[in-house]
Amino acid sequence: MEKAQEWFNYGIELAKEFGPKLITAILIYIIGSWIIKRITGATRKVMSKSKYEESLQRFLLNLISWALKVFLIIVVISRLGVDVTTFAAVIAAAGLAIGFALQGSLSNFAGGVLLMIFRPYKIGDLIEAQGVLGAVKEIEIFTTKLITPENKLAIVPNGAMANGNIINYTAEGTMRVDTTIGIGYGEDIKNAKEVLLAVLTSNPKVLQDPPPSVNVSELADSSVNFAVRPFCRPEDYWDVYFGTLENCKLALDKAGIEIPFPHQVEIQKQG
Repeated sequence: MEKAQEWFNYGIELAKEFGPKLITAILIYIIGSWIIKRITGATRKVMSKSKYEESLQRFLLNLISWALKVFLIIVVISRLGVDVTTFAAVIAAAGLAIGFALQGSLSNFAGGVLLMIFRPYKIGDLIEAQGVLGAVKEIEIFTTKLITPENKLAIVPNGAMANGNIINYTAEGTMRVDTTIGIGYGEDIKNAKEVLLAVLTSNPKVLQDPPPSVNVSELADSSVNFAVRPFCRPEDYWDVYFGTLENCKLALDKAGIEIPFPHQVEIQKQG
């Protein structure tokens, strides 16, 4: 019984000594978290009014949020009575060890900073990098998120993005759609060009500046091939691509212009 009383008294003493510190630390954390949300919200409004790019906004807000959270944690720990100097030394030593273990992550962070400085792409751009083609959904501190044409989410490390080749299809505002249409050798080339060009100029999603072009690109084994090249906005690429193939086929059929079958050459060789 006496032992239990001793433990109870010891608990009371601990509660008297550390209770106020613990309660104060909890209050500091709650109030600090609320203040951080207010600061990031106000910063977001200022950036929006200043017309910062969305990708830069998100990157800076993440950076500010994490920095403030680390500062808040240090304040909370110091309020609990932990020596911040000793704690900082421990964190520095641990940070050094973790830094060696997470060199890739640090490289990705540095890559993210470089991407924000040089801005080779922004949110919404259609890009191709590291073997992935997709629209930029988000640029985070360590990674870039892309939405592929198949509506899949691709997450690419920023270190690789910053050090690799990037093709930005949106940067210039237009894209050229490359398709090949073949006609028989006995057909009138000039007439076929006029038919194909009429298909392009009649499509509202095909830009007239730069103008579309239709040119003979190859004298193949069984066909005269045309390079049919309309220009369009990046978001209209696939509509123009598929529409060009379909409408060119329909227009040539209507004009009575023969489109050779791909297997004709094999049949002729076998014959």
